[in-house]
Amino acid sequence: MMVEIRWHGRGGQGAWTASNIVAMAASYEGKYVQSFPAFGPERSGAPMLSFTRISDEPIEIHSMVYNPDIVIVLDYTLLSPGIVQGLKKNGVVISNYVGTPESFLEKLQIKKGDYRAIITPASKLALEILKVNITNTAMIGGLLKLGNIVSWSSVEKAIRERFKGPVADKNLELIKRAYESAVEV
Repeated sequence: MMVEIRWHGRGGQGAWTASNIVAMAASYEGKYVQSFPAFGPERSGAPMLSFTRISDEPIEIHSMVYNPDIVIVLDYTLLSPGIVQGLKKNGVVISNYVGTPESFLEKLQIKKGDYRAIITPASKLALEILKVNITNTAMIGGLLKLGNIVSWSSVEKAIRERFKGPVADKNLELIKRAYESAVEV
């Protein structure tokens, strides 16, 4: 079985870093992985995509993810109907969002039940814990809420490999708090 994830963020927010961390975590569990961005010469802050593939079998596909199982949105200002374009039936949208479930669904122009949706206040938590609005690792907390993509122990190992000392500790705290705050809408 293969899981394909499409990350929506802005340049400089760390969407590709988060994609890499999830791929690293899955590789520790013996999975085959891919992680790659799609951006050109855009400036910092421009919308960009990143992709993660996780599979039990070798991955033969070498293209962008057009029909993801999961869409992760790091920046709530990117929420629009285009976010769910190509999302598979029974797919999941995980987003940084503070607001009512109804307003979230309205921004995507979907109805409850069209897709699974999980929201977490990633910006609020990142500002509180990291003191900057970098939501990439917080969104991994939302992904962990699904329970079957990667384990907490593998994510912790990947975070400690990617970041060192207090930076790793703060990112792990952010992931944990985002996980605890994540709700399905």
